[in-house]
Amino acid sequence: MKKLLAGLFLSVLVLALAACGAGNKDEAGSTTGDKADDNAKTEEKVTLKIGASNTPHAVILEKAKPILAKEGIDLEIGTYQDYVLPNKDLESKDIDANYFQHIPYFNTQIKDNGYDFVNAGGVHIEPIGIYSKKYKSLEDLPKGATILLSNSVPDHGRMLSLLEAKGLIKLKDGIDKTAAEIKDIVDNPKDFKFDANTAPELLVQMFENEEGDAVLINSNYAIDNGLNPIKDAIALEDKESPYVNIIAVRAGDENKPEIKKLLEVLTSKEIQDFILDEWKGAVVPVK
Repeated sequence: MKKLLAGLFLSVLVLALAACGAGNKDEAGSTTGDKADDNAKTEEKVTLKIGASNTPHAVILEKAKPILAKEGIDLEIGTYQDYVLPNKDLESKDIDANYFQHIPYFNTQIKDNGYDFVNAGGVHIEPIGIYSKKYKSLEDLPKGATILLSNSVPDHGRMLSLLEAKGLIKLKDGIDKTAAEIKDIVDNPKDFKFDANTAPELLVQMFENEEGDAVLINSNYAIDNGLNPIKDAIALEDKESPYVNIIAVRAGDENKPEIKKLLEVLTSKEIQDFILDEWKGAVVPVK
């Protein structure tokens, strides 16, 4: 009887000790209990929703996505066909960031709409091009030629500055040329006519239909529709353009770890090399 009681006591003692040690490391160093819960927490991913133009923005983000996944960031990419909704969706918190716009357009949007946004950092430049089905060089453009521009007024300064840089027109002195408008042209030697009635995304179609004599097209739309700005444009914006495409976020979010990591990856050598290899100079990464 004494042996039986002793056996029962030892069994209860072993079970009690096992229960007390459930949340601790064993002698071999394996982790259980609370430590396992901590590990599960560190493995949780942060979801980052970002809106982007199809090309090249979404393509670049897709390349960055698996790199960010290794850093615990699940990148959800939504694509847009226009320049208005990505900022509206950022303001309404449907997305956490967007990647589609250059700095002058971003500044204009903030001024016009009162957005409380911040430029979290630049990623690349898309040189704008002049295209023509009828003429092979700017010099061939005849007197009175019709030049098609985007109907997006924030694009006009950039487009007109390109025409001025190529010696086709002269803009008024002393103005902010990123905000120049057609009315700011003071010298037009060939008496070009400017048609600014076409939505940016339709300019490629106008070019293909041989509308006008020359068409100015943003590179993202050109590339998205199978054009190669390096080969197909009769003139291209200088690569030192100030029109850097940026990551935009709501004010205060620029310091979030996932946003900082996103910029770190997008400006890494791996992504910069990808941009250069993929678009051969039609898209240029920022230094």
